[in-house]
Amino acid sequence: MRRRKFITLLGGAAAWPLGARAQQPMPVIGFLSLGALEADTSRMNGLRRGLAEIGYVEGQNVAIEYRGAQYQYDRLPALAADLVNRQVSVIVAVSTQGTLAAKAATNTIPIVFAVGGDPVQFGLVTSFNRPGGNITGVYNLNTGVMGKRLELLHESVPTARVVGYLANPKSTVAGPETKELHEAARALGVELRILNATNEGEIDTAFATLAKEHSVPLVISTDNLFTDRPVRLVMLAARHAIPAIYPYRWFPTAGGLMSYGADLADAYRQVGNYAGRIVKGAKPTDLPVHQVVKVELIINLKTARALGLTIPLPLLGRADEVIE
Repeated sequence: MRRRKFITLLGGAAAWPLGARAQQPMPVIGFLSLGALEADTSRMNGLRRGLAEIGYVEGQNVAIEYRGAQYQYDRLPALAADLVNRQVSVIVAVSTQGTLAAKAATNTIPIVFAVGGDPVQFGLVTSFNRPGGNITGVYNLNTGVMGKRLELLHESVPTARVVGYLANPKSTVAGPETKELHEAARALGVELRILNATNEGEIDTAFATLAKEHSVPLVISTDNLFTDRPVRLVMLAARHAIPAIYPYRWFPTAGGLMSYGADLADAYRQVGNYAGRIVKGAKPTDLPVHQVVKVELIINLKTARALGLTIPLPLLGRADEVIE
C-alpha cells in the first residue's frame, strides 16, 4: 500500500512540470505605430503572413499588443515604456521615431523595425550585416529614392518649372528627403517649393496654397502623416488638379497619378518573419537588417487623362503596373 502511494506521488510530481508548461501564457508582441492603428490594416496583414511563416497565428499561439501615437510624436516614449512594462517578448516599431523611442526605453527587449530612413544614419544599428545590441529590422529605401520620384514626376510634367514637396517638419525623414530633392531639382533646373504640414488641417491648406499656381506638380513625403491618408490626399489632388507622385501603390489604386516605392506589405512580412524568429529564440544581432531592393512604379492613366497629361511611352514601358 505504501509502495503504491509512493509511486502515485512520484508519477504526479513527474507530470507537474508538463502541466505547468501547458498553462504558460502565449508570447506577446508589442506593435508601436506613429499613426492611427486602423491605418496599418494592409501592412498588418503582411506582418501576420510573416509570423505565419514561423508558425505563429495571432490569438492562437501569439498575442499582439497595439499602441498608436495618432501622429503625436511626443506620445511615442510613453507608449514604448508601456510596452516595456508589459514585458512583451519583442517590440515591432514601424517608424524611425517609434524605433528611437523603443531603443531609449529598453536595451534588453528585442526590437524589430520597419523604417524608410537609413537605420545606420539614424543610429538605430551599427551596420546592416551586424546590427549589434537588441535591434534589427527592415529598411524600405524611402529616402533613397526621393530624387527619382521627382525625376519621374518631371518626366510626366516636363513643362513644370516649379515642383512642390509636401513635408512634415517634425518628422525625422524631412531633412534627408529635402536634401535629396534639392539636389535632384538643381540637376533638372527646377525650383523646389516646400509646403509644410503637421496635421490634417495644414495638409488642406498646403494643397490650397499650391493650387494657386497652375499645374505645379507635387512630391509627397514618406512621413506617416501623409502615407496613412491615401484617400484624403488623392481627393485633394483631384480637387485642385495637382499632379502628384506618392510613395506607395495604394495611392494610385485610390486614384492618385503615380507612385514609386517599396512593396510595404512584403516589407512587413519580413518584419513579421523576424519577430517570429526572435520569439523562438533568435537574437537580433544575428539577424542582418533586411534592405528592400525592389521598388515599383505604378501609373494611373485614368487620372493622367483627367489632369490633361500625356504620359510618355518610355515611362509607361518602365511601369510595373498601369491602371487603366
